Amino acid sequence: MYPDRVVSGMRPTGALHLGHYHGALKNWVRLQSELPCLFFVADWHALTTHYDDPSVIETSTWEMVIDWLAAGVDPSQSTLFIQSRVPEHAELHLLLSMATPLGWLERVPTYKDQQEKLSDRDLATYGFLGYPLLQAADVLIYRASQVPVGEDQVPHIEIMREIARR
Repeated sequence: MYPDRVVSGMRPTGALHLGHYHGALKNWVRLQSELPCLFFVADWHALTTHYDDPSVIETSTWEMVIDWLAAGVDPSQSTLFIQSRVPEHAELHLLLSMATPLGWLERVPTYKDQQEKLSDRDLATYGFLGYPLLQAADVLIYRASQVPVGEDQVPHIEIMREIARR
């Protein structure tokens, strides 16, 4: 068996707000004293919706990490990293994409919801469709036992379980 550990990330697509603090950061600060935690900047995830102007991602990346530190995320208690600096995330995502039926991805409820919400952007890309597989890679690569996510991400966790059963 693998040791318990937490993995969670945030997309750097703009300034953080109180929702980020109450929805995730408070939880991260608590968790870091209870379990080994890996918190990452999900910059490849951000590319799924901001591929046309990635400059916001680079700028937001460092501002977001500063906000994490200000909120109490402690690098002496948690591992902080930038997703794109760990090439294994992309490699595992590629391998998962080779074996995952498109129908599974197309049935993820957030896929159609997000396309409607972000109708001003062209989201007809594999990057957007394959977002749950990238999230699965983020979790599976570290064999995380806990993945604090919002309700909208639960279908992605279900895909990970289905992949693991295969």
